[in-house]
Amino acid sequence: MKSKLPHIGTTIFTVMSKMANEYQAINLSQGFPNFPVDERLISLLKETADENTHQYAPMAGHPMLMQEIASLTFKNYGRAINQETELLVTAGATQAIFTAIQALVHAGDEVIILDPAYDCYAPAVDLCSATPIHISLEADFTTDWNKVENACNKHTRMLIVNNPHNPSGRIYQEKDLQAIEQILAKYPSIVLISDEVYEYITFEQKHISANTRKAIIDRTIITSSFGKTFHITGWKMGYLIAPEHLMVEIKKVHQYVVFCVNSVAQVTLAKYLREKDVNTLGAFYQEKRDTFRTLIKSSRFELLPSEGSYFQTVNYSSISTENDVLFCERLIKEYGVAAIPLSVFYKDKTDNHIIRFCFAKDNQTLIQAAEKLCKI
Repeated sequence: MKSKLPHIGTTIFTVMSKMANEYQAINLSQGFPNFPVDERLISLLKETADENTHQYAPMAGHPMLMQEIASLTFKNYGRAINQETELLVTAGATQAIFTAIQALVHAGDEVIILDPAYDCYAPAVDLCSATPIHISLEADFTTDWNKVENACNKHTRMLIVNNPHNPSGRIYQEKDLQAIEQILAKYPSIVLISDEVYEYITFEQKHISANTRKAIIDRTIITSSFGKTFHITGWKMGYLIAPEHLMVEIKKVHQYVVFCVNSVAQVTLAKYLREKDVNTLGAFYQEKRDTFRTLIKSSRFELLPSEGSYFQTVNYSSISTENDVLFCERLIKEYGVAAIPLSVFYKDKTDNHIIRFCFAKDNQTLIQAAEKLCKI
């Protein structure tokens, strides 16, 4: 049988988590929290499970949750969305991104992806018989927007950005959003996907959402994740905001991918959003970031900026010259800590001797991991 994705194998996240289990290593690789979910959320889940919420929800989303998402978007970004025509509840942000790409990208189109990039973008483009155009970020993980603009042409259908950025933990400045606006103004056929799943996890600087950019809002698809925001990655709950003329096409695909999303989870999250202040999340994770950075400050790893998300990148050049995949494998086998090599996020496998740790862990886990890392 001929494969539609012949170059795709098992994801690095699965590989490293499997190795971590095999060698009983502390898993700072895959991006999931290991601390308990809010007890109030669990209480609401139990309450909702006893209610009559077990049948299909409406295709676009449960009205209760859609109303709360609209309120959340207005409260945090000042954007009033039409929940009937501009909002879609999805089975996680990955499904949202996949669905948007399938709906809007055609054979022969080009889609610009900024490397290092989360690994779900390019395969979705490949499945459209379109071409992913990979542009590497600068050494400090900032974007040279002149390179992006120079890559645009009449075939460019989509630009995908990730802010706050995984894996680097960097966030966009005002000048970055202005640059995107200028590119879209010059190329009116380009649609923007703004992957903002870590939108509420920023630290010293506040996240600038594409929701706030009136100049490009009619050509922008924004994806968000309840899994990241509320530490419930296994629920696979997210949503997508897009202008009506794009959402019409996205919904056509969505209805044949999942049709609708878990009804119990939707109602539970609607109730929870009425009580929860998402703006406390940054301070919660900043404390974990600062704790982890302090714990490994005396190690031989060079700490790189972490402005958002729950990831800390480090350079290990003073420790080893081996490639980052081999180094991460040895880190598990010999030192008992699992990390993610950054080269896997690049099309050309760029290796700058940088790896990524996830600090969304309880403090005891971070302390134990740091003790091992400081012995290297």
